[in-house]
Amino acid sequence: MQLRQLLALAGAEPNSSHAQNSDHLRAAGAAGAGEARSAVLALASGELFWGQSMGAAGTTMGELVFNTSLTGYQEILTDPSYKHQVVTLTYPHIGNVGFNAEDFESSSIQAAGLVVRDLPPVVSNFRANQSLAQALAAAGVVAISGVDTREITRTLRDRGAQSCAIHAAAAGQMANAETALAAARGFGGLVGADLAQVVSCATPYEFREGTWTLGQGHRQAPASPVHHVVAYDFGVKTNILRLLVDRGCRVTVVPAKTPYAEAMALQPSGIFLSNGPGDPEPCTYAIEVARQAMAARIPLFGICLGHQILALAAGAKTHKMKFGHHGGNHPVKDLRTGRVAITAQNHGFAVVAEGLPDCLEVTHVSLFDGSIQGLAHKSAPAFCFQGHPEASPGPHDLLPLFDHFVSLMSAPNA
Repeated sequence: MQLRQLLALAGAEPNSSHAQNSDHLRAAGAAGAGEARSAVLALASGELFWGQSMGAAGTTMGELVFNTSLTGYQEILTDPSYKHQVVTLTYPHIGNVGFNAEDFESSSIQAAGLVVRDLPPVVSNFRANQSLAQALAAAGVVAISGVDTREITRTLRDRGAQSCAIHAAAAGQMANAETALAAARGFGGLVGADLAQVVSCATPYEFREGTWTLGQGHRQAPASPVHHVVAYDFGVKTNILRLLVDRGCRVTVVPAKTPYAEAMALQPSGIFLSNGPGDPEPCTYAIEVARQAMAARIPLFGICLGHQILALAAGAKTHKMKFGHHGGNHPVKDLRTGRVAITAQNHGFAVVAEGLPDCLEVTHVSLFDGSIQGLAHKSAPAFCFQGHPEASPGPHDLLPLFDHFVSLMSAPNA
């Protein structure tokens, strides 16, 4: 069967703009992969990795982490949780499906930089309207290809996450290793970094877009929503909000430092604490909101950074992990049912298991390292999950977490 027939059956007949873009994207991909623009990745410890620039010229710095996902690089790069991090993708061929206008998890690329083994010269996706190289350059993001990502991953696995920098030279020039090393050694790390308020929205807004389906587009918000969710934006991913809309919720997104009283003035059915970058401990404003919500028995749901904030509000502690969890293939066990879910993960901090307060029950654990993945409050309608149930790695193993939040808001005491 011809490709056009297959796409037509899927409700996605390629239109003329897709056809017109194909030659342009092929050329753009080839240019991004083939231009001999020098780049160097430097670790603060002194290691240098030479390659080719595949984004903007200049210097970027951050915490170097590795992500084991085979797909979804656009969602990874646009996830605000990667603020001030340089992402090494362990899958070797990155860029073959380009960038499109519908798979952004925020308004723009958020990662500080990107490191890949190979940038394919051809973009092969009818949805693409940019190549990866074009998207990186347009966003001013420095990136490098042609390096040994296996060696980099082994280094991070053995030594832990590293401060790093990428220096990408302009055309016809040579990247400067001293510039990259100085920048890497000047990066202060993420411990103590309150980045939630940096990536948060400036003013409240209503989110009314549901999930996207091939051939149908986005679902629309319900005309008569049953529940009203106030979502705290610590770097929220768009698909989280979409899944709340899918479940009949009116969603109001508020800035990270919105006081509890202001959130309650919106008369929410429940409060959502989003994912986000950085260290949770300095986010005292968010921890206080979670503490007051639990005391008032307001249904409360936290994901990723929101999970850590909820735990801190209940009296737990958090710590910086050696290299964190970043990928789309992490097995997590539900201790209540015994079921194992395949999850997407992106976090460098975790809740400390030792000395966990009695008011919290561990509901999920990682089968990679035993770290806490889920918690539930024993006396308040509050729960949280460390991974990303909205990211579809399983693909839908953990969507019931959103249903559970809705059930808490539907309970008589909510």
